[in-house]
Amino acid sequence: MRSFSLLFCTCILLSVVACKSKAKKSHQVTNNTYPVITLKSDTATLYADYPGTIQGIENVEIRPKIDGFISGIYVDEGASVDKGQLLFKIDAPQYEQDVRTAKANINIAKADVDAAVMNVNKVKPLVEKGIISDYELKSAKFTLEAKKAALSQAEATLENAKINLSYTSIYSPVSGVIGILPFKVGSLVGSGTATALTTVSNISQIYCYFSINEKQELDFFASAKGNTIQEKLSTLPPAMLVLSNGSVFSHRGKVQSASGFINAQTGAVNLRAVFPNPNGIIRNGSSAVVRLPTTIADALLIPQKATYQIQGALFVYKVDKDNKVSSVSISVNSSNNGKFYVVKSGLKPGDRIVADGIDNLRENLVIEPKMVTLQQSISE
Repeated sequence: MRSFSLLFCTCILLSVVACKSKAKKSHQVTNNTYPVITLKSDTATLYADYPGTIQGIENVEIRPKIDGFISGIYVDEGASVDKGQLLFKIDAPQYEQDVRTAKANINIAKADVDAAVMNVNKVKPLVEKGIISDYELKSAKFTLEAKKAALSQAEATLENAKINLSYTSIYSPVSGVIGILPFKVGSLVGSGTATALTTVSNISQIYCYFSINEKQELDFFASAKGNTIQEKLSTLPPAMLVLSNGSVFSHRGKVQSASGFINAQTGAVNLRAVFPNPNGIIRNGSSAVVRLPTTIADALLIPQKATYQIQGALFVYKVDKDNKVSSVSISVNSSNNGKFYVVKSGLKPGDRIVADGIDNLRENLVIEPKMVTLQQSISE
């Protein structure tokens, strides 16, 4: 009897659990509420990112103009230098000797000129008195002119020797930052040395070079105001620079120039943006991303999670007046924040679409819409 009672109670308990399970399952099926948004036009700003490389506005390779041994290095790698600051000293004693020799030759040439002048002064009165022929005077004058020319040549040789001697001291042609120093004191260098002594980069302003493809170039300039390329570039909004650590550079820049041809191999157009760099934070050779904003008036924004793809085509579920859903193909421009799409075609203001949970939908399913705003659909 006791066993029969226990069996009876067990059956009752299983029946109750089964009923609850069915009830729960039935609730999931009938829960047909989905978030729905009504599309409306708004102003949207989209950002396009383009990888680029950084260069200073001036990158000057420092190379020796004479052969000799480095006797002094007066800067260190990464140091800031001013225009005209001494960088290197080259030991080349032969150029000092050339200056001394040139000075001596000038003294000889001056003495020759003085002797030729004396000879002209001696011959001239003799010719006037008819003692000697006029030929002697002309010859003396020609000799004087030759000696004067030799003096000018000696003076030019001295100037050339002084210039060569000045090349033993190498000064910075611009203000900037020193690059690497591949040579040490005692190294033999010359005008034919393949490697530069160093590079001085002026990074008070920086250039960021980036490329866009042919289609992007056509869209890029089609939407810009102006008749010429330069006019269109001048009307573009300020550019942003995203650094390699993901942070956005505090100073805004400007797209300044575009190449006049399309690279036949890559199909790309090269552009250059300039940014102020007053603190020298960004160095020559860095990598960054140029971010260009585009403002679209009367844009239709939809959440990216409201869409799905089939064979490369993008779809959303549109809700009609009877709350019945149907898939609609759309074309879009993406936003760089990964949350929105800007609809180009397929939808219009006033249309309603399912904002989330589209995996459970099917064609012609009648739903219970829960109206939400665009921002609410993004935050959920």
